[in-house]
Amino acid sequence: MADRQEASVTLPSDAASVSSARRFATDAVVSWGLPDDSDTTDTVRLIVSELATNAVQHTFGLSPTFRLDLALERDEILRVGVTDSHPRWPRRLPAAVRQDNGRGMDIVRALTTQHGGRFSVTATEEGGKTVWITLPWSAVSGVAL
Repeated sequence: MADRQEASVTLPSDAASVSSARRFATDAVVSWGLPDDSDTTDTVRLIVSELATNAVQHTFGLSPTFRLDLALERDEILRVGVTDSHPRWPRRLPAAVRQDNGRGMDIVRALTTQHGGRFSVTATEEGGKTVWITLPWSAVSGVAL
């Protein structure tokens, strides 16, 4: 395998783009060796779905597009990032609000932690942000390194 494999797509900030982001991420990780029907592929799909949904719903129309970036580094680390141009960073909603919605980032954090990964947010030069998760590829692929 190459030292680094990458895949990236820019999509409109529209609800229909969430399923496109999931398909794109699935195609990428499957091409890198993850079985399409595995639980871990479903985990990656869920993480991408939640991050893309947040990029669409919580930018309040101020980010006309969002970008999904995936990278597999040396068959060791899977990086997934969703970038939008809205300056507000994800924040935890009050429990009363989370009863109906707002649990997406909790799900992302829990899945990331469960797989030994990390969650972070970085600012973009344009004033937006990228929400990143990194996962050990061995935890995602089920292969011991």
